[in-house]
Amino acid sequence: MTPSHDHLQRLLGHLGDADLDALLGRSMLLTTDWSTAELDAVLTLVDTFQALDDAGIRTPLCPEELHLALFFDASTRTRASWAGAAARLGARPLVVDGTSTQVSHGETAAETGTMLGMTAHALGVRHDLILGEGNTFMREMRSGLDAYLAATGSERRVPIVNLQCDVDHPTQTLADLAWLRERFPEGVAGKKIAVSWAYSPSYAKPLSVPQGLITLLTRFGAHVALAHPEGYDLIPETVAAARASAEASGGSFRQVSAMDDAFRDADIVYPKSWGPYDLMLQRVGANRAGDKAALAEIERQALERNRAHTDWICDERRMGLTKNGEALYLHCLPADIGAEVTPDVMEKAVVDVAREANKKLYVIMALLAAAKVEDLATTLERLVAG
Repeated sequence: MTPSHDHLQRLLGHLGDADLDALLGRSMLLTTDWSTAELDAVLTLVDTFQALDDAGIRTPLCPEELHLALFFDASTRTRASWAGAAARLGARPLVVDGTSTQVSHGETAAETGTMLGMTAHALGVRHDLILGEGNTFMREMRSGLDAYLAATGSERRVPIVNLQCDVDHPTQTLADLAWLRERFPEGVAGKKIAVSWAYSPSYAKPLSVPQGLITLLTRFGAHVALAHPEGYDLIPETVAAARASAEASGGSFRQVSAMDDAFRDADIVYPKSWGPYDLMLQRVGANRAGDKAALAEIERQALERNRAHTDWICDERRMGLTKNGEALYLHCLPADIGAEVTPDVMEKAVVDVAREANKKLYVIMALLAAAKVEDLATTLERLVAG
């Protein structure tokens, strides 16, 4: 349904230039770098940009800019979301395969940030497969770019957006939260959310989505249960952050070893595979040594380990354990249907997960616009007024 003018005005009424100007120049490297109030402002912007798009109101806030995204790992939805966001802001999107850069030939992350920042007006990066590397790479890019801008006396704003790293997947988890706020206008405070490992036969997936979920949702008062088999732990610092956030927000956080325990009476379920923690740590040394045979063996072991837990699947029986048997199913997609989730459960959720995925485009728009456009709230009001 096309949003009304009054709806857009209500959204804009929650935004203020002073609050948004505090976000100018900000990069989104981890959601934990941002205050809850700042994240609230971004989420309101997400809703606003989606409402503007639905109303057919164009938002050329960054005309003729180059918005460049660097992907060191495969992606479909995030690449498309980056391109869609850039185009709607009037910019020219460019997506570059990380293997085509000079990083493999010894160029440092700081040098990469400098080189790309010379020509691009915004940067996105996906670097998620090796623990201890992805987010560090992005921060070093930020450092190199800042040094270049300072040395040249440039006042250009070139934000960097984390499009998934080893620690977090901010555009995904903010999209998840935006979708939850749409489905639960009263908010997620007090809601029971199951973030659970699920079986996958395809590959040892990064830890960043569950880590991003537990660190973000606990900040908004949710009761989060993290379920996984023995050996599938997350980075300890992210678990500690989730506990601290839950205590501060009035929510709760617990870890359980059975999927059923997490699903029981849950309002929301998010079953998602990730790799065994010890093997993910082993990847670090093998990758540093450039040992492709060792990396392949680690992957083989990870998938063999997964096969011991094929019963960790989101099926009708487990959905029946949730609140009134009607929990909202979430997934970052693509889901391994028949492994992470049964076809019947996915068939019922297919429209919901598509709408969840669509939020990512508006998250990226919100982050880029907030980082680049002065007096953003006033500018958006003018666009609505025509």
